[in-house]
Amino acid sequence: MRTLTQAEAVTRAALLRVTAYDVHLELSGATDFRSTTTVRFSSGAGATFLELDAELVSGEVDGTPLTLRGNRLEMTLTAGEHVATVVARCATTTSGEGLHRSVDPADGAVYLYAQAFLDDAQRVFACFDQPDLKATFALTVDAPEAWVVRSNTVATVTGGRHVFTPTERISTYLWTVAAGPWHGRMTVHDGIELGVWCRASLADHLEADELFHITRQCLDLQQQVFGRRYPFGASYDQVFVPDFNAGAMENPGMVTFSDELFLFRSRATLGRRRLRAQVIAHEMAHMWFGDLVTMRWWDDLWLNEAFAELMGVHTVDRATDYEGAWADFSLGRKAWGYRADSLPTTHPIAGDVTDNRAALLNFDGISYAKGASALRQLSAWLGEDVFFAGVRRYLDRHAWGNTELADLLTALTEVSGRDLSAWSQSWLRTTGTSTIRVLDGAVLQDGDRPHHLAVGLYDGHPLVRREQVLVDLAGPRTPVDLAPADLVLPNDGDLTFAKVRLDPHSLATLRTGLRTLADPLARALVWGSLWDSVRDGELAPGALVSAVILNVDGEDDPDLVTTLLAQARTAAVRLAGSPALEADLHAHHVASVQPPGSDLQLVLFRAALATAPGALAVPAGLVVDEDLRWQQLRRLAVLGLVDADRLQAEHAAAPTSTSDNHLSYALAARPDPIAKAAVWDELLGDGPLSNARARSLSAGFWQPDQDELLRPYVARYADQVPGLWERRTPQLAMTLTRLLFPATLVEPAVLELTATLVADGRPAGLRRVVLEARDDLTRALAARH
Repeated sequence: MRTLTQAEAVTRAALLRVTAYDVHLELSGATDFRSTTTVRFSSGAGATFLELDAELVSGEVDGTPLTLRGNRLEMTLTAGEHVATVVARCATTTSGEGLHRSVDPADGAVYLYAQAFLDDAQRVFACFDQPDLKATFALTVDAPEAWVVRSNTVATVTGGRHVFTPTERISTYLWTVAAGPWHGRMTVHDGIELGVWCRASLADHLEADELFHITRQCLDLQQQVFGRRYPFGASYDQVFVPDFNAGAMENPGMVTFSDELFLFRSRATLGRRRLRAQVIAHEMAHMWFGDLVTMRWWDDLWLNEAFAELMGVHTVDRATDYEGAWADFSLGRKAWGYRADSLPTTHPIAGDVTDNRAALLNFDGISYAKGASALRQLSAWLGEDVFFAGVRRYLDRHAWGNTELADLLTALTEVSGRDLSAWSQSWLRTTGTSTIRVLDGAVLQDGDRPHHLAVGLYDGHPLVRREQVLVDLAGPRTPVDLAPADLVLPNDGDLTFAKVRLDPHSLATLRTGLRTLADPLARALVWGSLWDSVRDGELAPGALVSAVILNVDGEDDPDLVTTLLAQARTAAVRLAGSPALEADLHAHHVASVQPPGSDLQLVLFRAALATAPGALAVPAGLVVDEDLRWQQLRRLAVLGLVDADRLQAEHAAAPTSTSDNHLSYALAARPDPIAKAAVWDELLGDGPLSNARARSLSAGFWQPDQDELLRPYVARYADQVPGLWERRTPQLAMTLTRLLFPATLVEPAVLELTATLVADGRPAGLRRVVLEARDDLTRALAARH
């Protein structure tokens, strides 16, 4: 396994300044390709290395031949200017790392796209693969004449040769290319050429007009907020790619998105469309914060992601037509952050990353949701105008360079006049989540982290805010003068990252009055408090199920309702282990009356389908599209009421990548010992395995009510999963380890059998995934007793 330590990166950065890469790729659609790279750089005297994770055809630096050892082309340099030229035979992948190759099942067309993050540029060309050795990239691609080729900049095309203009100085992990028979639409906004692209078979689902509308709104607001124009020239492409190993990637000038997640083949609710807008805004924010100014090393990667997470919600809230972004963030994304911060694997927002492999472990709810919440809290404390003025100073001072957290704090300190050292230490260098409550004339927290927050006082039926009291919480107890109220809501407005606990009187008010609470963000905070209390063992799972049954019909946001129904099912099935509670939920979902054809009707029907004891009639008003048809089939497969031949026939009738994924899930979900064994052997073997197939098979394998059939696989998991970390890439190994954990079996034996997987000496990623899964299991066992 290739690893670059932080110490090695610091040494190499001190020795080198990289000027430019000239990269020539010869792409045919085959499973391998030829790459020729010329690197121009200067150095002091000393030894260093280029990286190349491919077959070396030839290589030299200043005329001296290079030898490949592992993934390193080692060289000893004199002080001065140097030129290295490397020719390589590279392999495409099916895991979304390096140059990914995908064959569209709809028409057999081949598509290629590059994902250079985190250190996978070296799978495509020889390079100094670390973020603070920025350079310009001049790319030439030879490809079939019928193909479309896009990259970070615009190209001149002659026959099958595409010559791209050199980029600005960017990090290696931000370089990309996409090649194949892509379908696209283009327009111009504010002098910037906008393009949206997808596979030809998905042309009818591209929704270019809506995508352009959102992109224009986001560009206008972010250029204003950042105080400077879009930094990367005259083009901004957004390419929706197949089988992606992430949601999206912020390559300057050519952002890539998962087409599985963000091109809608079937009915998409308001929540999914709002999420797509937030991801578009998130990746766009990276153009300034992450691409124009880039972290020096991976220990500050959290800052890129936290800031983009914040800007994704802020931009959608301020600039687009979508409402409810902050309520959705409060209930959904922050729950992810609270969970991550309560696990045995919690870490500071800003922690140490000793090598590039360790950086992958911090892509979690702390880096994204908690980090974004900390920045929002900082903005609330300093004032939004001051906060963004500090961000503009930071961008202006460090444009095209690399920075550390201290550089941002310096700019914010200069603009605000406030010393941020104590704030930074308390928020960014410590772990854990404060729990806040109002009791006996004071706001209490179980810690001393500073919080700038509000307490809301609500009365009446419906519950309406009568007063909002601002509080600067600086220790465990801060006195506050509050008049009595039907509901006293700490952290009203959700300005800080803290769990909220409600007083008994407020809880009694909310039992049936939650649905009447007028403010959607306040309702999201209350729902989040109930879920946290259940997960932390302070509230019985049945209390949450009851609250959902009594109050969820008062919600009108389909994404928020989806989250609540999923949490209620988890409380009933996993935490309580109660068929009666699950039946109560199913009865509610079936009986709930929603406007025919509405998003809410779709959400409730999907939830009912997930717990149905058999076939469930589709209510009048809903169209049975591809997704809904397959969701019905998937439920029948779980129950053993549909055979493989029927599933294969459904797929053959419409062989798309979407139906591929549904078919894989359904085949794995059947209560059939032969089918389970075949799926297990494929996932734990060493044959080719794409991201989408791995995710679909793994997600389908473990099912509630299949305990007797699945129990033998607990021991097999403990015995075989470590081998994944030797045969698969770290990202794929992590995905399989997480999804194949026997989470449906809430039994002490699972803890006993998996204990060896968290022992010292195991791969760090394996230990982390299993530790987190075991913590969830421990909580479920405690809730049942």
